[in-house]
Amino acid sequence: MLLRTRYFPLHSACIFPSSFALSSPKSFAPIQRLNQFGPPGELKGRFSASFSTASAPKPPAPETAKFAKAFLFVPPGVERNEITDDMILPGSNIVIGPYAGHSQIKQVEFVKSSAKPKDCPKDDRPEFAIVGRSNVGKSSLINALVRRKEVALTSKKTGKTQLINHFLVNKSWYIVDLPGYGFANAPESARSDWSSFTKGFFLNRETLVAVLLLIDASIPPQQIDLDCANWLGRNNISMTFVFTKCDKTKAGSKGKRPDENIRDFQALIRKHYRQPPPWIMTSSVTGLGRDELLLHMSQLRNYWDN
Repeated sequence: MLLRTRYFPLHSACIFPSSFALSSPKSFAPIQRLNQFGPPGELKGRFSASFSTASAPKPPAPETAKFAKAFLFVPPGVERNEITDDMILPGSNIVIGPYAGHSQIKQVEFVKSSAKPKDCPKDDRPEFAIVGRSNVGKSSLINALVRRKEVALTSKKTGKTQLINHFLVNKSWYIVDLPGYGFANAPESARSDWSSFTKGFFLNRETLVAVLLLIDASIPPQQIDLDCANWLGRNNISMTFVFTKCDKTKAGSKGKRPDENIRDFQALIRKHYRQPPPWIMTSSVTGLGRDELLLHMSQLRNYWDN
């Protein structure tokens, strides 16, 4: 099933002018809840065992859990009045539904780098595109997800990724590493081409399940991230906000903790979304959110496959 029935439409007004903005605003169809996907009552306690790891990362603050519950992402097959605490992924607003399933990564292989969207793999395997501002920790997150060092090159040079890189996971689905936006050290031609280069991928890949939009939680909300989220929403492309660096607080962030920066970002996003997009806290250093993010990806992928 093609996942073009997106979860996250924006209001039609666009107030974030930037290189992401469209020449003319689009209108958005109301979200239609689908309830024929299985009995949500069977979910209670079903996935609790999936969250345990050998060295469990520090759990999110209670304030974060309270905030997440107020604005839940409810997937198809789940009724809001039947949601229990153990159905909500820790450090996120994501409710697990009947489509969540096998989420372990047993095998990953680099397939190819493509200079243009038309050169990307042409099979029908589902894809998750990972994108974010330069230096957001994109390569580190990919390496943490697959638990292999240097699967995606981690470089001290911002703007290093300038191609579309496909990684085949378990011989069944792709992680797609896209060039970062907002990088100052890349060639001028690469900076000017990013918009059409990446937008072409988002708009023309029928196998795209969702975009994982990475946001640096150690700093205050950045306009360029809001612009990107706005453009994706206006084009009806499903996304999940993946907050990175949730283990640290940088100098110059006015002393705010990552969870406070996340709340500030969400407050801005909520002004323009009819329903809250899914979001999750992660850290490639501590492993926070790794298993939960993979479980969320499994339910999106399995829904796409049906």
